[in-house]
Amino acid sequence: MEVILLEKIANLGALGDRVSIKSGYGRNYLIPQGKAVAATKAKIAEFEQRRAELEKKEADKLAIEQERADKLSVLEIIITQKAGEEGRLFGSVGTQDIANAMTAAGVEVMKHEVRLPDGVIRQVGDYNLDISLHSDVTVNIAVKVVAE
Repeated sequence: MEVILLEKIANLGALGDRVSIKSGYGRNYLIPQGKAVAATKAKIAEFEQRRAELEKKEADKLAIEQERADKLSVLEIIITQKAGEEGRLFGSVGTQDIANAMTAAGVEVMKHEVRLPDGVIRQVGDYNLDISLHSDVTVNIAVKVVAE
């Protein structure tokens, strides 16, 4: 299936690119989410007419996310959890916990924006995590997990 991307998608392409993808990915995710349209002659012509509008919308979105990244970069998040004597947590700290702590600190973050490459946090300590706000905007923040 060939589609035209309506926004930049990581590992796939930029705004306006015609890419060939598996039909299920297009039908079930990209098209319903408004991230792409099928590459028919009519849709290609319609896209070319709307290109400037879509590029402006994408630039505005990038500026908003860059502003959020600037606010996030100065935050240091402290999360308190119950822990044993050796520093092992009872439970874990996941993406939802981190997103809630950042939102409470004043900058709204969704859990799908938090990246935990090593999985959930299970030990007390200091961690540097990436927050992916946009395909072009990733900010590194400090998270400190302390025992109650």
